[in-house]
Amino acid sequence: MKRRMFIGNSAKVGIGLSILGMYACKETKKSDENANVESETTEKDVEPFFKLSLAQWSIHKMILEEGVDPYTFAEKAKEWGFDGLEYVSQLYNNTLEPSNYSAEAMQEFVDKSNAEAKKHELQNLLIMIDGQGDLATSDPTVRKNAVENHYKWVDAAAAMGCHAIRVNLAGSTDPVEWKANSVDGLTQLSTYAQTKSINILVENHGGLSSNAAMLADVMSTVNMENCGTLPDFGNFCIRRKDPKDYSAGCAESYDIYKGVEELMVHAKAVSAKSHDFNSDGDELEIDYVRMLQIVKDAGYTGFIGVEYEGSILSETDGIIATRDLMLKSAQQLT
Repeated sequence: MKRRMFIGNSAKVGIGLSILGMYACKETKKSDENANVESETTEKDVEPFFKLSLAQWSIHKMILEEGVDPYTFAEKAKEWGFDGLEYVSQLYNNTLEPSNYSAEAMQEFVDKSNAEAKKHELQNLLIMIDGQGDLATSDPTVRKNAVENHYKWVDAAAAMGCHAIRVNLAGSTDPVEWKANSVDGLTQLSTYAQTKSINILVENHGGLSSNAAMLADVMSTVNMENCGTLPDFGNFCIRRKDPKDYSAGCAESYDIYKGVEELMVHAKAVSAKSHDFNSDGDELEIDYVRMLQIVKDAGYTGFIGVEYEGSILSETDGIIATRDLMLKSAQQLT
């Protein structure tokens, strides 16, 4: 990934044979008992078509509520068996906001993150950006300011060897205006990001961006090589019952399987969302085998990021449960 444009190359998931062996296909051939020959066992590991990365949001409670240092992200991801790192900008606000994201503070973020990734031999993949302004607002001046607020994160991603930043398309709630605003905001930002060899990725992340058909249409209209999507398995709520109360539930949602299929056409990264699990280790609301089949059928062979957001399991246990579900599900694909 010299240009840091996402290139999907199938490779072994760096979790070790001890994990993959849990799902190995075994064949045992027994010789005639009178021959007194020991049974022979052969194992065939079916490699996943993807590599595993960890979305830093999976440990946001540790960082925001328990005071865990966000710069231990790489250490934890290595311990849990991941190969790639997906950073979240807002988890560094305590150190970046006081200086108004000064060049010195941003450089410190880059240097510390690079040092930790190198120390633990992990790959920096992308930075998820929040709180930098609405790229789909109808005010062109505000929209341009939002675009320019993202420049520093494009620069940081390039300095960290990432291939992309993830942005949001918040703004107008009118579908026609939202599309026009989104196309303009993304075109401006992607044009700048081209000079740094960085992809601009949009996640289905609430509002009209969770209408996959509309988001895919925006991508086709922008039509730039470095502008794509980051399909998330679970973020398809278009309208909430109470916008001020997240727990109130969703009033209008998009079909998650149709949505991922539509967004995979433009995907340069994928996010495996999870919340709760049954006794067999399967996600309660998302059929992972079906989702991974959609991703595989799209020809995607890159990193898939684990993003645990549950409340029953601890963040550590939820991350491990999602990782294991990914590997288990991969063995069932056609």
